Amino acid sequence: MKKTLALALALAMTLSLAACGGGNGGETQQPSGGSNAGTSANQPSTGGDAAPVANKDKPLVWFNRQPSNSSTGELDMDALNFNGDTYYVGFDAAQGAEVQGQMILDYITANIDTIDRNGDGIIGYVLAIGDIGHNDSVARTRGVRKALDTAVEANGTIVSDPVGVNADGKATAVKDGKLTIGGKEYTVRELASQEMKNSAGATWDAATAGNTIGTWVSTFSDQIDIVASNNDGMGMAMFNAWSKENKVPTFGYDANSDAVAAIAEGYGGTISQHADVQAYLTLRVLRNALDGVDIDTGIGTPDDAGNVLSDDVYYYNAEQRSYYALNAAVTAENYQDCLDATKPYAPVANQLSQDTHPTKSVWLNIYNSADNFLSATYQPLLQNYDDILNLNVEYIGGDGQTEGNITNRLGDPSLYDAFAINMVKTDNSAAYTSILNQ
Repeated sequence: MKKTLALALALAMTLSLAACGGGNGGETQQPSGGSNAGTSANQPSTGGDAAPVANKDKPLVWFNRQPSNSSTGELDMDALNFNGDTYYVGFDAAQGAEVQGQMILDYITANIDTIDRNGDGIIGYVLAIGDIGHNDSVARTRGVRKALDTAVEANGTIVSDPVGVNADGKATAVKDGKLTIGGKEYTVRELASQEMKNSAGATWDAATAGNTIGTWVSTFSDQIDIVASNNDGMGMAMFNAWSKENKVPTFGYDANSDAVAAIAEGYGGTISQHADVQAYLTLRVLRNALDGVDIDTGIGTPDDAGNVLSDDVYYYNAEQRSYYALNAAVTAENYQDCLDATKPYAPVANQLSQDTHPTKSVWLNIYNSADNFLSATYQPLLQNYDDILNLNVEYIGGDGQTEGNITNRLGDPSLYDAFAINMVKTDNSAAYTSILNQ
C-alpha cells in the first residue's frame, strides 16, 4: 500500500493557509542561496549621463518555462547565466506535483464510500497531460502517479509518458496501484492519458481536452471515477463538458479564478502556484537590476516602501539562479479565500516612488495568448505590479506554436531597458539570446 506521509500532508495543509489572500509578510528572509542573491552590476540604461547599456548586458528574466532540455530536464545553465542580471522565476514543480497528488489521494480517502461509481473495486482515473516536453507537466504527471501508486520507474525516475487507452491495466508506462483505506484494499487504474495538443501543434489545449473527455467517456463510461489534469484550463474544459453534470470530481492546477469558483459546483480542487508571488518576482528582479541595487531588495529584504516576502511563499536557488514560489492545495475547505486570482499579494503591493525608481521600459512576452493561466491570471497580475514598480511593460502574446511568432516582433531591443521571456519550448533560449547578442 502507498500510504501518504504525515509530513507531506502537514506541509500541504500549512501552505494552504498561505495559498491565497494577503498574508502579513512575516519576518525578513534572505534567499536560501546565501546571505543574499548577489548585487546587480547593471546600472540604469537611461537618464542622466549614464552610458547606453548593450542589449546583451540588459536585465533578463526567464519565467514560467525554465530553460532546459525538454527530453532530460537538464537545466540550460548557459541561458540562466546569459549575463550577470539573468534569472529565472517560476515555482517548485516537484513540490507542487506532490501537493496535487496528495490532494487527490486525500479526496479519495475522504470519499471512499462513494468514489467507486460502478462498484467494481477499481478506482479509475483519466489524466490530461499538458506538454510531454515541459518540466512542469512531467512533474505533475509523476506526482499524480506516485500518490496513487500507479507509477512505474525507469532509470530511477517515474515514467511520465501518456498511456493512450489502458482498459485492461496492462500499459507499460503505468501499473495498477493498490490503496488500503479503512482496512479494505482498492485497485487504482489510470484508464487513459494523452498530451492535449491541437492540430496546429499548440499544447496544454483546453479545447482538445474538452473533446477528449467525450471520447474517454464513450470508452469507459462509469469506470471513470476521477478526472485529473496538468492544469485548470484543460481541467475546466473537461469539467464543463462532462464531469460537472455527472458529478465526477475533477482536479487541476493553477488556481485560476474560474476553477476556484467551480469548487462550489463540484470541481474537486486545484493547486495555487502563488501566481501573485511569481508575477511580482518576475518584475521585481528586473526593477532591482535596473536600479543597480541588491537583487534581494523588496524580496527577502524590505525595500523603501516596505515590500518584502516571507520564506513560506518562495525560495531562491543560487546555483540555478532561480526564484521558486511554493504551492498549496485549494479545496472546498479554503477556496473562498482564493476566488480572486488576480489580486496582488498584499505584502508586496506598496507603490514605489518615482523619484528613486524612475520609469523603465520592459519587453515581456507570453508564449501563447490563449493560455488560460497566463492570460487570465498571470498577465493581469503583471499589469497590476508594473504600475507599482514603475515599469512600462509592452506585453506580447504568442501563438503557442513557434518562437518566430514572438521573436519577429522583437525588432529593436535597444528600445527596452530589460526583458522578460516566456518561451514556447524550454529548449529555445537561443532564439532570444541570439537577438540580444547582435
